[in-house]
Amino acid sequence: LQGSHGKRFAVIENEFGEIGIDDKLIVTKEDLGAEQIIEMNNGCICCTVRGDLIKGLRSILERSVANGQRLDGVIIETTGLADPAPVAQTFFADDYVQARMVLDGIITVVDAKHVLQHLREEKPEGVENEAVEQIAFADRILLNKVDLVSEEELAEVEAEIRKINGCVKIIRTQNSKVDLDEVVGIRGFSLDRVLEADSGFLRDDQDHQHDSSVSSVGIQTDGQCDLPRLNAWVATLLKEKGTDIFRMKGVLNVKDCPGPFVFQGIHMIFGGQPQGKWKDGETPNNRLVFIGRHLDKKELTEAFQATLIDPAC
Repeated sequence: LQGSHGKRFAVIENEFGEIGIDDKLIVTKEDLGAEQIIEMNNGCICCTVRGDLIKGLRSILERSVANGQRLDGVIIETTGLADPAPVAQTFFADDYVQARMVLDGIITVVDAKHVLQHLREEKPEGVENEAVEQIAFADRILLNKVDLVSEEELAEVEAEIRKINGCVKIIRTQNSKVDLDEVVGIRGFSLDRVLEADSGFLRDDQDHQHDSSVSSVGIQTDGQCDLPRLNAWVATLLKEKGTDIFRMKGVLNVKDCPGPFVFQGIHMIFGGQPQGKWKDGETPNNRLVFIGRHLDKKELTEAFQATLIDPAC
């Protein structure tokens, strides 16, 4: 979205948690026009595909026509817990969408540091392994964080990917940086290939089940964070429960920071930095989301609140 490519894209971004964070992370949002960013935060996009996703796509098409501004594409960002099949089905299940849009390709970002533990995880009977599904449906794979693992580990990850999807193109990346031509306009999706692997792909009666032990916790509160306290808490949290925390992200109001402090973490890896300034009229506050296994909302909320500065101090 930050590239100087001269193209216009609309974005549908999906939040698994009840509190939206990703809309704050799209720093070039205004350049696209606020009407071209649609946020869905009522759960996993693959479970709401027949409703909100179709409405979102219709809204983008209608606004594009009304404004006389042709779009070069629509980017749909799903959560890491989404099954891509129901999302892809949308482009064939709705006549209005099918007549006006083509599914160009499914891009899967693979975390080279952590993917093997998720691919090899044993799920309860009847529960899908979303990591496997996302690789199986991928038309391009961005193998990210290659700087955090050895060449031997990369070879092991790529071999595991090939067991699931033998023909997919794998692009090694750092910070997910990739040429636009590698992921847009690739004409990578093949319905024939998908039907060969899953003959029931176009059926409307398909159902899927997520792992019930995986959930999200959202925290939203006023106040200012003390950065040393925040760092100490996160370090302790990841040391004790890092394997169960798949994803954490937030936009925080940190003392002496002129704008939002954005942080993101995956398992034991964590980082954060200031990002711009608070908008005029915007009340600084704190919004965090955790996605993982066996999360305790009360415990997480109380621990975060302990990092806040007492207004009386």
